[in-house]
Amino acid sequence: MNDTVATTDLLAVTLAQTLAQEHVADIVETLNDQDDATIAHVLAELPFERAVEVLDQPELTAAADAVALLPDQRAGALLSAMSADRAADVFQEFDEEVRQRLSGRIDRQTRSDLKKLLAYPEHSAGSIMTTEFVSVPSNWTVQQTLDHIRRVERSRETVYAIYVLDSVTRKLVRAVSLRRLISGDPEAPVESVVPAHKPICVTAEVDREEVARLITKYDLLSVPVVDADEQIIGIVTFDDVIDAMIAETTEDVQKLGGMEALDQPYNEIGFVAMIRKRAGWLSILLVGEMLTASVMQFFEGELEKALVLTLFIPLIMSSGGNSGSQATSLIIRALALREVTLKDWWRIALRELPTGLTLGSILGLIGVVRIVAWQWLGLYDYGPHWILIAATVGGALVGIVTFGSLAGSMLPFALKRLGFDPASASAPFVATLVDVTGLVIYFGVAAAILTGTLL
Repeated sequence: MNDTVATTDLLAVTLAQTLAQEHVADIVETLNDQDDATIAHVLAELPFERAVEVLDQPELTAAADAVALLPDQRAGALLSAMSADRAADVFQEFDEEVRQRLSGRIDRQTRSDLKKLLAYPEHSAGSIMTTEFVSVPSNWTVQQTLDHIRRVERSRETVYAIYVLDSVTRKLVRAVSLRRLISGDPEAPVESVVPAHKPICVTAEVDREEVARLITKYDLLSVPVVDADEQIIGIVTFDDVIDAMIAETTEDVQKLGGMEALDQPYNEIGFVAMIRKRAGWLSILLVGEMLTASVMQFFEGELEKALVLTLFIPLIMSSGGNSGSQATSLIIRALALREVTLKDWWRIALRELPTGLTLGSILGLIGVVRIVAWQWLGLYDYGPHWILIAATVGGALVGIVTFGSLAGSMLPFALKRLGFDPASASAPFVATLVDVTGLVIYFGVAAAILTGTLL
């Protein structure tokens, strides 16, 4: 046993020495392929500053588990040296026993920062902000500001934006880039080099998607977060927003696929957890699809009289589901990017109605051409009323695709209005909804056209 531990320690030391000179991204990539114990050993052997740099990378998936295995003193020192927002992410993943154990090893300032950051709602600006920013009073000179930046640079997440505060009230009044500071007169007041407009800022409760929109719109490197008194309490940097948006997009894509979002990487989530995430939605969708069988039972008599209608049921159902899924995906994305809002629902409906009619007409024409071609070429005999069958399929496709487009576009609005995530309007969910109504439309059109002939 002791020989095994000694061998593991030696391998970790060798790996740490090898990785110490690598780019931090390459170190993270290598560590992600190791078990938690090996990662902890490497973090213990790496130079302190290098270990902090590695832990500051969100891509290190097992950071919390590895830190929990470190000696308490080393773990506390690393957490204290990490950027506040990243330390909060790691601390949040600890179980209660580890939190209690390491809290006393973290310095007072970090402990206070973690308490504040962990109190903000998930997905809010406050939950991804860092409290490590550069701010100076408005009565300082450019030289004083530059000297201050040199002193605190190592303890700040970014120095590309400097926030100027009212020298009395400490309210945020301006933001200035490092570039403008460097090019300014050292003896001039710092206010002389700041832009005339007020800085773009948000409150801690604002959704992180709104922060991403502001960063994109105004081409910012960071956005200050202010409290009710307009005093700056943190900043959200563009790289934190990118990490958050990747996680958000991953979550939305998983929901669109008809399942709960995974809270761990695919390769790390357990079998039972994976079943739990996927079984619920699949069961709900199955119950929904049972309504399809009920509808077909209701029209059993019509199917017995015109068995040829069953040939086109898969075509009819898939076309409606596809059009609905298209519309849903477009609207979910537009809502996420704030291209449309809840009050625009009627504009979307007026847009999707003619769109659905046009798309349905195109698909209906293709369906009619297919039936006519097969009949004329002798590939299949649809009987003496084949023209009416073609008209039924064509008319049904127009109605079903139109309904699918309209229902698929309105469902995200309805979910958002009820307080749910619009991404929950998954493609399978929309397809199931349209399948059931599509059959009703199909048999309704068939009854209108074929009554007196096949029916």
